[in-house]
Amino acid sequence: MSAFLSLRDLWVEYGDKIVLERVNLDIAEGSFVSVIGPSGAGKSSLLRVILGQEQPTRGTILLDGAPLPPECGPDRGVVFQRYSVFPHLTALQNTMFALECTQAPLLARLFGAARDKARAEAAAMLEAVGLGDSLHLYPAQMSGGMQQRLAIAQALIQRPRILLLDEPFGALDPGIRADMHKLITQLWRDFGLTIIMVTHDLREAFALGTRVLTLDKRRHDPQAPHRYGATAVYDLTLRPRTDVAA
Repeated sequence: MSAFLSLRDLWVEYGDKIVLERVNLDIAEGSFVSVIGPSGAGKSSLLRVILGQEQPTRGTILLDGAPLPPECGPDRGVVFQRYSVFPHLTALQNTMFALECTQAPLLARLFGAARDKARAEAAAMLEAVGLGDSLHLYPAQMSGGMQQRLAIAQALIQRPRILLLDEPFGALDPGIRADMHKLITQLWRDFGLTIIMVTHDLREAFALGTRVLTLDKRRHDPQAPHRYGATAVYDLTLRPRTDVAA
């Protein structure tokens, strides 16, 4: 039986600099994978390649045994540390926008029954992330935690199979961060997501993940530090997904 997501002999190079080398991973569907490692170890590069934002220099990525489409698609959603929301749109409009782009790519605008359906879906998603009473607020009227909830709603509105998180809670204060941990755990369960999260916070990595990967360089050459890339040096399975506390 093939893995849900497989990375085979993956390399990422920028010019003569090798960022990732010989990355081989099998990720099970429904898992929550935390990715840690020192700065510059290629954690965000790994997410961008899985997202389709960048292409690997070498290697293959398979989803359900088939090559992963190279472009960003609705099967993958992403949330960054900095809130990727549109300041001129309300929470509801922000969340509807992805549906409008997908269903009406030329105009990015829906009309009639299609617009009513998209509006209802967006409102339901905002309710799911705890923004049911904030549909008509603009990002400038929201706290940092609310804006990140909105970014998560944007990422989930197209029902992706894989959710990629790049330091999503790093800019939040500890109290709000704890609330976001509960939220993302609940959404992971409710929507049957496979999550890959980059974080510098070891406690966060082990508290949320069912599996923790450490990216780092196995080889170092002080004369040419750029010629060796990072790979998975540690891979710890912590628990099955059903054991993760809410």
